[in-house]
Amino acid sequence: MKYGLVMEGGAMRGLFTAGVTDVLMENGFTFDSSVGVSAGACFGCNYKSGQHGRAIRYNLRFRNEKRYCSWSSLIHTGDMFGAEFCYHTIPEKLDLFDNDTYESNPMSFFVVGTDINTGKAVYHNCRTAGGDDLEWIRASASMPLVSRIVKIGGREFLDGGISDSIPLRFMESTGCDRNIVILTQPRGYIKTQSRTLGLVKLRYGRKYPQLVRAFEERPRMYNDELRYIASAEKAGRALVIAPPEKLPIGHVEHDMDKLLEVYRIGRNAARARLAEIRAFLGQE
Repeated sequence: MKYGLVMEGGAMRGLFTAGVTDVLMENGFTFDSSVGVSAGACFGCNYKSGQHGRAIRYNLRFRNEKRYCSWSSLIHTGDMFGAEFCYHTIPEKLDLFDNDTYESNPMSFFVVGTDINTGKAVYHNCRTAGGDDLEWIRASASMPLVSRIVKIGGREFLDGGISDSIPLRFMESTGCDRNIVILTQPRGYIKTQSRTLGLVKLRYGRKYPQLVRAFEERPRMYNDELRYIASAEKAGRALVIAPPEKLPIGHVEHDMDKLLEVYRIGRNAARARLAEIRAFLGQE
């Protein structure tokens, strides 16, 4: 039996995921493989490095730092979440990322990026937390319109959530028989077309028509994935942890109380399921 962990994105809703994963780490749960999308990639990498508490810590510390997330950063760098500050200054100088533990942990950590020339999902196993692997994490979280296109190996990428928002099927394809799936929307949520579709068409339509097509198809893809997850849960192959209701936070958030509240909701959701999680993972 192999066990996997699937982490949805959702920008700052990802602090719900951070709350869940911190409780899982604190209780010693281990996985054979994991996969993160967008914020699930940025925050989920801390599972492999064993750094519970790190995601909420640096989000609180730098919530008002313009280099971290601001319109000023978007104007001056092309990224609302500043690439240099988020992916280098913080992990290398201000809140150190434990590269040694990350690389020695046998758990695989995959991230999802969207190839903007094909509109298809690409899955990358980040064996280290530097070089191209770091660029893959950045690519997975690079939201259209507010991020620069990330170029890796001659290919161009943006947010993995465009093409595969909740990659349970992928995790199963790696051989994981049972998977914990962390969602950042409550049960019963149905995705509808984004209000930014027109801007996406205007910005990317001429050069990247397959990206626009994937963006248009995202609601159908997402809702199909929810149905698949529900069937896997019913069959006993998945254990789903979701917020009890819509999370009180925006894609961009600077309010400390809201950041902490979403994180606490995640912790509470995981704590309430600890016995069930132990039984599901066979780690009682």
